[in-house]
Amino acid sequence: MRVGYLNGKLNRKLRIVFVTAAVAFLGLFQIAAADSYKLNPGDEVEISVWNEENLQKTISVLPDGMISFPLVGHLQAAGKTASEIEATIAAKLDAYIADPEVNVTVTSTRGNVVFVVGKVLKPGPIVMIQSTTVMQALAMAGGLNEFASANSIKIIRRSGLEEGAKETVLKIRYSDLEKGNDLSSNHILNYGDVIVVP
Repeated sequence: MRVGYLNGKLNRKLRIVFVTAAVAFLGLFQIAAADSYKLNPGDEVEISVWNEENLQKTISVLPDGMISFPLVGHLQAAGKTASEIEATIAAKLDAYIADPEVNVTVTSTRGNVVFVVGKVLKPGPIVMIQSTTVMQALAMAGGLNEFASANSIKIIRRSGLEEGAKETVLKIRYSDLEKGNDLSSNHILNYGDVIVVP
């Protein structure tokens, strides 16, 4: 009886340790994912400087990828992570504040958008709240309509935000993806990609 009681107690402790470890790992994974996210035009960040009430702002990333912050001026935000922006702002504020402690939090990723056009049931912009593939985006667009040319789908991808940025075309063979024969064209989408379904 005593052995059974001790085993039950030990099992409960092991379960608690396992659950705690799993929650900690998930938290670290989410932190790592958030820290690696690169901002896009239309995203929103909250910037605060510790102990400086006048240096707290919620800012949207402008279409040209820039943001503006007091004492810092304009700086490039698109294509950078929150921690990179923290470091840039802290370096610029160092001339005015001793050891500034800057915190940048991404509060909205609504700028992380791709577009699906052509013969799908729900064409238009799709906000990516996580890493998204072509097949996932097409599913979010309601799938292909009956007149779509399934094996002529393409992604138009720009190399950057600047005017004259190079555009490349990636071809998609939908029938291969649908059958699971060849998944090599199930590309992970980038901000600004346009999926064209003729």
